[in-house]
Amino acid sequence: MLLVLALLLVLSAAFVPNFTKWENVKGLLLAVSLVGMISCTMLFCLAGGDFDLSVGSTVALAGVIAALVINKYGNAPLALMIPIAAGALIGSLNGFVIARIGINALITTLAMMQIVRGVAYLISNGSSIGVFDRGLTGMATWSFGGLQASVYYMIALFAAFGFLLNRTVFGRNTLAIGGNSEAARLAGLPVVRTKVLIFMLQGAVAAFAGVILAARVSSGNPDTAKGLELQVISSCVLGGVSLTGGIGTISGMIVGVLIMGVVQNSMSLLNIDAFWQLVASGVVLLAAVMLDRLKSQKA
Repeated sequence: MLLVLALLLVLSAAFVPNFTKWENVKGLLLAVSLVGMISCTMLFCLAGGDFDLSVGSTVALAGVIAALVINKYGNAPLALMIPIAAGALIGSLNGFVIARIGINALITTLAMMQIVRGVAYLISNGSSIGVFDRGLTGMATWSFGGLQASVYYMIALFAAFGFLLNRTVFGRNTLAIGGNSEAARLAGLPVVRTKVLIFMLQGAVAAFAGVILAARVSSGNPDTAKGLELQVISSCVLGGVSLTGGIGTISGMIVGVLIMGVVQNSMSLLNIDAFWQLVASGVVLLAAVMLDRLKSQKA
């Protein structure tokens, strides 16, 4: 997939107007930052043999909560921590139901997606909530070297979760559980605890990304991030993370995120209709799943 990314970059540079301009590069990195942040923890979910369809709803709910808290109390750290705690709780519930009760991840996270989105609509009365406090918006609007804060948050999460996956017992346990959950259990690995922790991290990171998004656009919107979960899963699978679990690398996931970003950025610069962009996103997702299937058969 690294070769695919290189080919896409060469073709885009040659045939897409303004693709190589620094302003467009900055916009591309900013555009993939939300997906990139959440892909860090989706990698762990997929590598552990599960997935989470509720991340888009968690992003929306976190943004709404952050807007409500900052408007009522004017305390930026509180407006950051409360949504992250709520996201961690959502993830923990997902992990508990999946790992302890044994309900399928598809059903569990699909139900949670609906529940969380509904809560976001309820507490916001179905409307966007403006964010005007400079303490909160400043978290997302500072920049360095021409790159906005979201890009640096994404890079920091890449580094943190790369270390977690490659250099810790938790990362090795995640891959072992995804490879064969029953064998991992018989070997004495804490399967339930590890899965709950994975989903808790997923919820917390999705909520953090939601707060940063709300701060960046100065609004907590319950309609935001619809379909985000498919973009995140597509990016991970394109980067070599197996849907059946046990296989995944941070470097591969980063490549997948960039491939999705380059495709979408190039289509936008070519003024391709938004409806066709949706079609292309679906094709990319299908191609990613087919690629994963072919790799599994070959293995």
